[in-house]
Amino acid sequence: MIKSLLRPIQYLASEEFRLRYKKWRTRCVADSQLGRYLLHRKYNTPTEYLELEAFGMKFSSPVGLAAGYDTDGRLIDAMEATGFGFVEVGAITAQPQQRGTFPSIYRLENDRALLYNGEFESCGVECAIENIKRHNSRIVVGCNIAKSATTATEDAPLEYLRLFRPLYQYADYFTINICCNTSSEVYTPSDREEVMAILKPLFEFRRGQNQYRPILLKISPDLTDEQIDTMTDIMLDTPLDGIVACGGTTGRYGLERSAAKMHTLGRLSGTISGKPLKVRSVDVVRRIYERSKGTYPIIGCGGISTPDDALEMLNAGAKLVQIGTEYIYGGGESVRNINAGLNERLRKGKAKQNKE
Repeated sequence: MIKSLLRPIQYLASEEFRLRYKKWRTRCVADSQLGRYLLHRKYNTPTEYLELEAFGMKFSSPVGLAAGYDTDGRLIDAMEATGFGFVEVGAITAQPQQRGTFPSIYRLENDRALLYNGEFESCGVECAIENIKRHNSRIVVGCNIAKSATTATEDAPLEYLRLFRPLYQYADYFTINICCNTSSEVYTPSDREEVMAILKPLFEFRRGQNQYRPILLKISPDLTDEQIDTMTDIMLDTPLDGIVACGGTTGRYGLERSAAKMHTLGRLSGTISGKPLKVRSVDVVRRIYERSKGTYPIIGCGGISTPDDALEMLNAGAKLVQIGTEYIYGGGESVRNINAGLNERLRKGKAKQNKE
């Protein structure tokens, strides 16, 4: 009885509620033209040196929103008004899926990190399509698709195809998420044959379409260097267009300032995202870039929280970068600060090149 009475109070004090409220508030503001104008005035910054082309598309900024925040495509216009150069919606699953545990999100504020414990939250592919169809901005929209928690591993290739086909005309690019490791049922295929079984049907479907949609592979930072090389070789040997590196980590490294909090959580499963992931993510991006000799675009993701972090990722070989946890912590101010700082650093770098 007492537990049932306390549950609503616990929910109101949880990170889940805080995050849902923030999304709802942002969506309400962005529902009107005036609201989007105000977001633009508050958070946008000059992007003269940020504009670029990748995958045959123009981006106003290399800084995008990582999958995991706008899970259902409801915030595309809001994110464009906030200053993101692109938005990755998802992870989208075939059927509606809830996290399944409560609480499932924990703040590790001292390390500017988050611990996710639960399945990908998704309203399902049909709902996501309806939301994406309603957006009015010109921002680049990627669709991150993933296997449902209840889908057997052997059925994964068919499920990815069932997601890919109906979304094809609504996405600007696709990220095939094989970094499904937020719950105790980890799904991170690393074997070439297993990954190719997922990708081949997508390549075949794309060949029959009038419009070309880039296909990227999102990988886990917990892969060994040899496995990362395998993923890179797949990119080199197939029509794969690029790699997103990386998703969250099941490791617990880099959390020196959150030792007490982690002790209270015990051996809770799930992934860590945020600042502690940066060193590994940069290393993975650099390894992919060097092995592919810079011939394919890489999206760097994981631990970026400052303009210097973004620049370090770009210098390691990334063409674009994504933030997720940093946006949860810092909101639009983080986007503005990273864009402004990165723009200034690129301006100085170009001026130095011109002098030389």
